[in-house]
Amino acid sequence: MELVWIVDSFDRVGRTLATAHIDLSSHRLQGTWAAFIGVTVLSFDALLVKLANASSWDVMFWRGFFIFATMALFSVKSGQWRAMLVRNTAVAAWSVALLYGVSTGLFVLSVSNTMVANTVVILSSSPFFAALFSWVLIGEVIRLRTVLAILASMCGVAVVFSSSMQSGGWLGDTLALVLAILMGLSLTILRRNPGIPRVPVIAVSGVVAALMAIPFANPLTLGVDSYGWLALMGLVQMPMASVLIMVATRYLPSPEVSLFLLIETVLAPIWVWWVIGEVPPSLALIGGLIVIGTIAVHSALALKQDQKSAIPT
Repeated sequence: MELVWIVDSFDRVGRTLATAHIDLSSHRLQGTWAAFIGVTVLSFDALLVKLANASSWDVMFWRGFFIFATMALFSVKSGQWRAMLVRNTAVAAWSVALLYGVSTGLFVLSVSNTMVANTVVILSSSPFFAALFSWVLIGEVIRLRTVLAILASMCGVAVVFSSSMQSGGWLGDTLALVLAILMGLSLTILRRNPGIPRVPVIAVSGVVAALMAIPFANPLTLGVDSYGWLALMGLVQMPMASVLIMVATRYLPSPEVSLFLLIETVLAPIWVWWVIGEVPPSLALIGGLIVIGTIAVHSALALKQDQKSAIPT
């Protein structure tokens, strides 16, 4: 519960800053840190799925259950559940919960049916879908630097992808593509509705994932080690990553938040390589440097521009 308190404190600070009269650079810095830390924590997801050594349906069930148990307990204690029933944002909140629950399930299924590198590389296409949905649903103009950053990052992703195409796994790749579309849509809805309560949304998403898995899972037949890894994933890693990424949408356009997801494209295969021994090709490392370098330059330029805009004339 201490971890949940820390994450929720970050969210409450974010909401306070969002309603205060502060300069744009503070908003962007808040969103940048939330997105960076959240995606870094998220990058351990594939490794934990592998370490659980269980069927994809069992992983999906227990991860969803643990996420619900953690986030629902805190939501009830803090009274945030009532925010899910606010008329102006209720539909959007429940829609995001549904999309996010399906997305977490699709990630597990994708990783279980193709190489980790394939899943995270395809998932990195979510900025394109986020940009499209932002334009269609919000009418948000995408800055030129963001477009260029997406294109440059995708060049790095293409380098990574070229090194892992031969691994196959068409089903897992297809699920990853659907996941990228849903991720772009959910981030855009969050951007359009900044008042959506993040913690209850994540709690409901856990229920969605667990319900999807019930007909196919045998959740009481796993080994002790499997339950330990699943608890770490569902009680700590996923709740923390999810809240931080959702908080980032309060301050950054959804395409920019999606851009940070490219970090997972680089880090996830590295964690699997170090722990399990699934060695990524050298091209994957080169592509990773391109992606991280692009994100760093883009964030620095955006922060510098907002600081200039905040200076009174």
